[in-house]
Amino acid sequence: MKAYNLFISLCIVLILPTLNGNTLENTTNSEDDFQVSDIEEKLWQEMEARAEKTNREAYFTNPYEVSKNFTSIIAEDVEGHNNTRRSLKGKKAGLPCTATNPIDRCWRCDPNWEKDRQKLATCLLGFGKNTIGGKGGEFYTVTDPSDDDIVNPKPGTLRYAVTRDRPLWIIFSRNMNIKLTQELLVSSDKTIDGRGVDVHISKGCGITINYAQNVIIHGIKVYDIKPGVGGRIRYGEGEKTHIRTRSDGDGISIYASSNVWIDHVSMRNCTDGLIDAIRGSTAITISNCHFTDHNKVMLFGANDFSPDDKIMQITVAFNHFGKRLVQRMPRCRFGFFHLVNNDYTHWEMYAIGGSMHPIIISEGNRFMASNDSTAKEVTKRNGLVGLNLWQWKSINDEFINGAFFKESGPDLVLSHLFKPEDILKAIPGRFVSSLTEFAGALRCRYGRPC
Repeated sequence: MKAYNLFISLCIVLILPTLNGNTLENTTNSEDDFQVSDIEEKLWQEMEARAEKTNREAYFTNPYEVSKNFTSIIAEDVEGHNNTRRSLKGKKAGLPCTATNPIDRCWRCDPNWEKDRQKLATCLLGFGKNTIGGKGGEFYTVTDPSDDDIVNPKPGTLRYAVTRDRPLWIIFSRNMNIKLTQELLVSSDKTIDGRGVDVHISKGCGITINYAQNVIIHGIKVYDIKPGVGGRIRYGEGEKTHIRTRSDGDGISIYASSNVWIDHVSMRNCTDGLIDAIRGSTAITISNCHFTDHNKVMLFGANDFSPDDKIMQITVAFNHFGKRLVQRMPRCRFGFFHLVNNDYTHWEMYAIGGSMHPIIISEGNRFMASNDSTAKEVTKRNGLVGLNLWQWKSINDEFINGAFFKESGPDLVLSHLFKPEDILKAIPGRFVSSLTEFAGALRCRYGRPC
């Protein structure tokens, strides 16, 4: 009898975990979830082809000119016109404004910013400067933080909003903590605007911008992101669902997309990268963000065998790379990357790395090395074939506590594409602490400058 009872108890112990297993896996991986209809496959292929064409159209044939114009705007904003010195703090309508860089100054000084939210889309600079997000579209208010149905999302949820086939400016009715059950596939012409409330995307899956154009993500917090198990996920209306494999656990993943702006986002502790941009993604600006507590921060370029990434052009500006970061701020392949006026306060391995001869212009950044004598170098190169062609340049950067940047490649002033006096207009790194003072998600309040 005792042996029988022991046998029954053992059976119960073995069966119970299967009864209480991952509900998401059970519901997501049903047989229907892996049956792709001809219509679904055709829609996906059309989207892929459209994205490839749009990405190439978004490519700047003269990236040096874009970076030159950006630094000229910063110089004018800090120095003032006619070489007249002015404060980094401005005023509008008699109210104090603490905007400290030209992107922020465009909108943050207005106490009535919430009445003209879409003005934000006119403020970005850099390679993503043509991004408009959901500008011109309706406002959609997220009222429900749940994410229970990834195929037929409930109206009022964030997933429902980002999968509509029209431009939308998405705002939130209240403070929210949204735990995504699978990666959030954001369609084209969307702005996710967290200003005025406290929006957290955490402890679930991350955000994916996949074959999309014109996406703005602003004023939210993204952290503790986990991989998704995959399955059928909605990316648009009607028949627009697709079978997805397991996601990597990136905070924000940009895949074969263009005209993307990520601004004033706070990010930390994701399973893979905080922000990854791959598969020919281009025309991207990442600005005013705050990054902490992570190993591989940013990856630009999927691998050394992805020639699509040759058109990749990304501006990284006014960000604070803060405490307990290890590497990849960013790690670049193939493309053109303008890193301007960012604050790097310690790294455990290196700050800026790359392979496959990317062009990296580091301009007016502040690099503060840790006390580790083996981690003073800012740069790291993987594969040194043709190193003399790797154009990695440091202009007006500030180096603290033994930090140093190892330059390579042809001198910028030898290029016929710009004048030496133009390319050297970057704001020196000593201004960076002011320019990045308000990096990360802001605590905007209605009726006040943000």
